[in-house]
Amino acid sequence: MDAPEIIVTLAGLALAAFVVWYFFFSTRQVVSAVSSSGGVQEVAINVKGGYTPDVIEVECGKPVQLHFYRDEENSCSEEVLFPDFSVRRELPAFKTTLVELLPEKVGTYAFTCGMGMLRGSLVVK
Repeated sequence: MDAPEIIVTLAGLALAAFVVWYFFFSTRQVVSAVSSSGGVQEVAINVKGGYTPDVIEVECGKPVQLHFYRDEENSCSEEVLFPDFSVRRELPAFKTTLVELLPEKVGTYAFTCGMGMLRGSLVVK
């Protein structure tokens, strides 16, 4: 191997290591839902190349309202799926869409875009 091949190989390995770290080991922003006076837990989620926040903590047995604001026109983020709750919602661009859930079991529940590329988690405690 000559020098350019070694440099390209090392750069490729470094990039692959970064991708693995980012998707599997980097810390995610965790947000706890805020309870309103009526006992409903609410969280605002921005959708732009992903979900912000992407990990949401809620209490078991209390209704949850997730306010998804889609701040882009990317086709991947056109809908959000909560397979464990049998919920699928269209997310119109530059509008807020309400998703209401009632988590009745403790656990971690995934939510994704329609293509499965954008991911988040609802942690029920």
